[in-house]
Amino acid sequence: MKSLMILGASVYQVPLIKTANSLGIRTIVSSIPGNYPGFDFACKSYHANTIDKDAILKIAEEENIDGITTSGTDVAVATIGYVNEKMGLSGVSLEAAGNTTDKAEMKEAFRRGGVCASDFYRVSELEEARAAAEKIGYPVVVKCVDSSGSRGINTVKSEDGLEYAFNEAMRVSRKGYVLVEEMLKGHEIGVDGIVSGGRILFLAPHLKFTYQNGGTTITAGHAFPYRADKAVLDEIRRQIELAVRALKIDNCAFNSDLFVDGDRVSIIEVGGRAGATCIPELISRTYGFDYYEAIISCALGEPVHVSDAKARGSMAKLLMSPVDGIITDIKEDVINELRERGIDIALDYGKGQAVEAMINGTTRIGHVVAFADMEEELDELMRNVYRCIYVDGISLEERWEK
Repeated sequence: MKSLMILGASVYQVPLIKTANSLGIRTIVSSIPGNYPGFDFACKSYHANTIDKDAILKIAEEENIDGITTSGTDVAVATIGYVNEKMGLSGVSLEAAGNTTDKAEMKEAFRRGGVCASDFYRVSELEEARAAAEKIGYPVVVKCVDSSGSRGINTVKSEDGLEYAFNEAMRVSRKGYVLVEEMLKGHEIGVDGIVSGGRILFLAPHLKFTYQNGGTTITAGHAFPYRADKAVLDEIRRQIELAVRALKIDNCAFNSDLFVDGDRVSIIEVGGRAGATCIPELISRTYGFDYYEAIISCALGEPVHVSDAKARGSMAKLLMSPVDGIITDIKEDVINELRERGIDIALDYGKGQAVEAMINGTTRIGHVVAFADMEEELDELMRNVYRCIYVDGISLEERWEK
């Protein structure tokens, strides 16, 4: 029996753990202590921080693992690269992990590799940030270089907002620097894919749904497939190929964000892991193969089976609360009726549990995934679900309408 180490035990890793279990693979899960659901599904669990490379390596060696992976988080990717390097395993390399988990290193690799991307400066002091913003010209984006889920990222329209954005990015970061970037024009989309043996086996551009929270844009969901002219789709592939080559990504899933402005395609960033916010579930629905199985195959160095045959369009959005509070009721009968119609509804919290107001992508309370061709169809399903969840005695449908 092969052994797979999965870093993280949150809701984003649970489907990966379950899929590996269903394939007869022994799952070893590591995460910091906490009430994380992934621990309940693992064959064996460890309480070790996923950014502690040597602690994770020690566990991996003791368990004699055949592969190591994660999904939905950038935090663990550097450790995955480290373990792969030390143990000679398949998956993202140490160099690629460094390139994809430090956005400053990433942008410098883009520049060297001829990737179309925004102008940027790496800064360590507020005065450096002010000078960079003046050179680039407002509006700018101030970005933490080592976070995910929109944390530590703010759009700044004038010098008045720069100090807050700089301090917030530095507060979130474990590094001593942040990025000040040009704000790109166009509409933002995502692209997920699989690269193996130096070749992109699968590529799936998709639309992004967002929430605004102050100066932060929060990814709220996605829609597959992305429909555009062939010339634009070809340029997306060309830029992604340049980016993957520049970052030296191989034998893993990747997740990227980019801007499309007419026929110009600019890469924002690329991560060496599968995307979050229901992306694996949507790919599996839309293209007819199990994306989690493909992720596992990459990690184990096995042949990867993918398909680009498009089925009906699929969409998903995160369930979120606009307020802090306690879930006082859930109309399970209505939610189960929706599930019987083939709608994937996940609730991360149950009756009596506390939820947080929407801050970023990590403060989700669940998700809705469905076959849909129009956002309005999905939004109607979202309203039906929000109508069933009560926080402090008031339905989330009512709370979002206020």
